[in-house]
Amino acid sequence: MSNPAIEKYGWTAVPRKVSDLLQQSQASSPAPPVAVSSIPLPSSPLSTAVHDYAQRELPVETFNHSMRVFYYGITILRHAFPSWMSDSLIETYFLSCMLHDIGTTDKNIQATLLSFEFYGGMLSLDLLRSLGAPTEQAENVAETIIRHQDLGDVGTHTRVSALVQLATIFDNMGGQPQLVSERTIESVTQAYPRKKWSSCFAATIRRENGLKPWAHTTALGERAFPEGVEANALMAPYDNLE
Repeated sequence: MSNPAIEKYGWTAVPRKVSDLLQQSQASSPAPPVAVSSIPLPSSPLSTAVHDYAQRELPVETFNHSMRVFYYGITILRHAFPSWMSDSLIETYFLSCMLHDIGTTDKNIQATLLSFEFYGGMLSLDLLRSLGAPTEQAENVAETIIRHQDLGDVGTHTRVSALVQLATIFDNMGGQPQLVSERTIESVTQAYPRKKWSSCFAATIRRENGLKPWAHTTALGERAFPEGVEANALMAPYDNLE
């Protein structure tokens, strides 16, 4: 008998290669404009507690990025992969968005020799367990955080991990711009301003690579990745919004 938690919490395997993943897209028209107000935040006690934790622990620039990733991802989910949608998957995705960069805070990046994604996954697993999250949900959040920068062309990952990757690369580098309407970007960045996020995140990448020359982030290119973040032309018009 198959484990119902696999479908419920978004563990279903999908291609790691973005072009193969997008071949599964159910979109038949350009991405429609979406307003932040049309996307409700999950409101369970677990989601509320994690949202409050993230807002308390993360710098405002990183918290805003985490919120933008949620809104962009839900927009992509509705447009390209509506058959994936369920309340449990959306909540698991929300928890992953809130916590995916928890390992980059000043406190956490210096607390360990682990790469920030791995330490962030461990912290998040402990946090979610302490808050009473179902084991399968907490473990998917941890796996998603660990793998959210695990880009590549071979193998598979989960639906939640794929969605986080699409939304983070969209916000960080302008990847796959056809998935989100420009008017959606305007609504999301008005609600959660970028506050020079491109330069902020590039500095975080360089900081971790300097502290930990073995860090997983180096797999994306020690120079190419932060330079690509800084060269995010899609988001440049919004980067100075306060």
